[in-house]
Amino acid sequence: MNRLFPSLTVLFVSFFLVQCAPKEPYTDHSRDLQNEFEAITQILVHDIFSPPVAARVYAYTATAAYEVVAQSHPDYRSLNGQFHDFPAVPAAPNTTEYMPEIAALQAAGKVATALVFSEDRMQQHMDEVMTKLVQNHGKEAVSISQAYGEIVADYVLNWAKGDHYNQSRTFTKYEINDDPMRWKPTPPDYMDGIEPHWRNIRTLIMDSAQMFKPVPPPTPSMDTASVFYRDLMQVYHTVNNLDDEQTAIAKFWDCNPYVSVHRGHVMLATKKITPGGHWIGITGIACRKAGLDFFRTADAYLRASTGLFDGFISCWDEKYRSELVRPETLINENFDAQWKPLLQTPPFPEYTSGHSVISGAAGVMLSGVFGQNFAFQDSTERPYGLPDRSYPSFTAASDEAAVSRLYGGIHYMPAIEIGVSQGRSLGAYIDATLVTYTGNE
Repeated sequence: MNRLFPSLTVLFVSFFLVQCAPKEPYTDHSRDLQNEFEAITQILVHDIFSPPVAARVYAYTATAAYEVVAQSHPDYRSLNGQFHDFPAVPAAPNTTEYMPEIAALQAAGKVATALVFSEDRMQQHMDEVMTKLVQNHGKEAVSISQAYGEIVADYVLNWAKGDHYNQSRTFTKYEINDDPMRWKPTPPDYMDGIEPHWRNIRTLIMDSAQMFKPVPPPTPSMDTASVFYRDLMQVYHTVNNLDDEQTAIAKFWDCNPYVSVHRGHVMLATKKITPGGHWIGITGIACRKAGLDFFRTADAYLRASTGLFDGFISCWDEKYRSELVRPETLINENFDAQWKPLLQTPPFPEYTSGHSVISGAAGVMLSGVFGQNFAFQDSTERPYGLPDRSYPSFTAASDEAAVSRLYGGIHYMPAIEIGVSQGRSLGAYIDATLVTYTGNE
């Protein structure tokens, strides 16, 4: 029996030391922020937000998180004096218990909760996050940090009220023009034009919605010798002769939250992410691969979402100026009534391509953060049953996103090519104008 006591003593001491050993510091705040944006994306899918409106949610959420960072870290510059009308936000608390990561998560979460329809879903996500953070950092640190996050969120939400979004909810609907070359609603649901007044939304960095106004599209004409007719026939023949890779590309970048399926008298909705949501997903993937800390992660989301926000304003400004008819309409009306594009045509005018503009802008913004040759594997579409695709750079991904709209049968090539140029010019301007991280790599 005496020989047993030393063993029991060793076991007791070992147990005591394990229990009393200090906990490893919690360092997964970057992933918490990525999870927060992923939660927002899923809520936007559930609530069926339009692409421009979804971009607004992402941008204001990222703004709240980033401004906390800017007020808490000397290497980051405030958005006051950079974003149009953005206010001077109170400084962060000067106390050792304050944690900017928690404050930023709280600020972003409160803004997102206020902007989505399913507030309960977002609040549930935030409650779970904060419960975990209390367990890791203690109630006092979380409480102090949350309080400052609330302050910043209130400043951002009050600023957001001045962007003309609420007023645009009462503006008139798009009026269909009798001109056969002007846009009209498309099958299967013939929905009204989405956000015809988005050009009136306050920009973040651009001087105005018209700052990157593209050249007009080719003159619409059904003359078989015209450039426009050539472009129309290119869409028709491309869709009719798609190979497996082109089909895969089109489906991977579909990102249409409005897809509906008709079965007899029953209509079913297939919910998907928006094109902006796809690029927000890519942002998270890049942050994880690069191993960015919390502050640089907040910076990456801010820069990407700024490109998306202003990109949609720029694109929608042109869409409802040119009001160009979709390929599906002309093909059905003139020579093939049974023809359908591979993808369901979105409910707004054709020129320029939204995918092309915002992908061009986002690609430039992310290249500015991660580098021109940052290779990544895009797993964004896994929840929708699509395999990953790999890209050697954000430029390559944005090029593929753009041309996917030809393969899908919903855009002519000028809308794609000129849209990419429009987006990249806009992105380059924002990337050069917006100053965020000022420290050394």
